[in-house]
Amino acid sequence: MHAEPTFIASRDNPLVKQLRRLAHESGAYRRQGRVWLEGEHLYGALRARGLRPELAVFSESFWPQTPASQAREAIKTVVVADKLWREFTALESPEGMGCVVALPELPGLLPDAPTVVLDRVQDAGNVGSILRSSAAFGFTQVAALKGTALLWSPKVLRAGMGAHFGLRLVEGLSESDLQGLVVPLLATSSHQGEWLHRARLPWPCGWLLGHEGQGVSPALQARAAAHIRIAQPGGEESLNVAAAAAICLHASAALQTRA
Repeated sequence: MHAEPTFIASRDNPLVKQLRRLAHESGAYRRQGRVWLEGEHLYGALRARGLRPELAVFSESFWPQTPASQAREAIKTVVVADKLWREFTALESPEGMGCVVALPELPGLLPDAPTVVLDRVQDAGNVGSILRSSAAFGFTQVAALKGTALLWSPKVLRAGMGAHFGLRLVEGLSESDLQGLVVPLLATSSHQGEWLHRARLPWPCGWLLGHEGQGVSPALQARAAAHIRIAQPGGEESLNVAAAAAICLHASAALQTRA
């Protein structure tokens, strides 16, 4: 038998305050050691990886339609009054359900894993999109240098659409930490190097993706085994970093499927 959920109707409840911070403050997950996942898609992505939430949270109006499997999966379940849900939700169209999971322990870098290195990529939407491409195209590790948007922040989580749970995420790194990687590093560039469609890409490898305006830092470029640029016959000066990442990572994946 599972215990009945706890009902919360007061905005002064400590859990409501914690959820509000987790839903809206980029660094709250670091302070609390927990991550808030809102919506059925993120909840489903978590469960698809065989992970169990420590806390499931439902709105008062959503709770009656909650599938029994979801209601019983979490270690603890709470139901929140609708008026309170609207105070902490981060979604424009709230779904009325979410969960809290423990923040994974920060792993060390795997030297030979297919890796995406984020060098001060600051836009949360770009970072989340890159995580999705990394997971889709077989890059199992993402290494984020200091200055990059926090990987488990609410906006990156929403943009990542569940990719987080299929990746080894290492953040807060300095350039010297990348010395632990033994895979060849490929630097994206808008003006130098081999054309992507002609390049012989190594596997496994590490793709270096840089700041939206400044690109990959000169220090990292100096470490690269090759510089790669994408043909742009339309004449644009450069691509959005998330778009460039998708093209480059797909090129690596396509080579593996033909091997």
